[in-house]
Amino acid sequence: MAKIDELLESIDSLTVVELADLVSKIEEKYGVTAAAVAAPAAGGAVAGGAEEKSSFNVVLTDAGANKIQVIKVVKDITGLGLKDAKDLVDGAPKTVKENVAKDQAEEMKTKLTEAGATVELQ
Repeated sequence: MAKIDELLESIDSLTVVELADLVSKIEEKYGVTAAAVAAPAAGGAVAGGAEEKSSFNVVLTDAGANKIQVIKVVKDITGLGLKDAKDLVDGAPKTVKENVAKDQAEEMKTKLTEAGATVELQ
């Protein structure tokens, strides 16, 4: 248990960007996704299909004509640096944020849409 507690303390000290990078590397190394791990842990509630979806992926499908404004919003939402935010916008369609609560996802979608982007919640 001491190792697990130490690991959890280390995770608590990570920034959002570092945590996202950690999740990506775990997914790559072990061939799993966070959603696949979370579904069985939730008692398979997702399998029933009657439950309302509680977390969403915010996906930028098109940057639109006002790309600079969209880059600024992506930078603010994700905490990425300017170059990384630009690369994300240039690479659309791309996932901006994963596993976000419904209200946060809607807020992000609104901000991006106001900046001129086309966004989907998945």
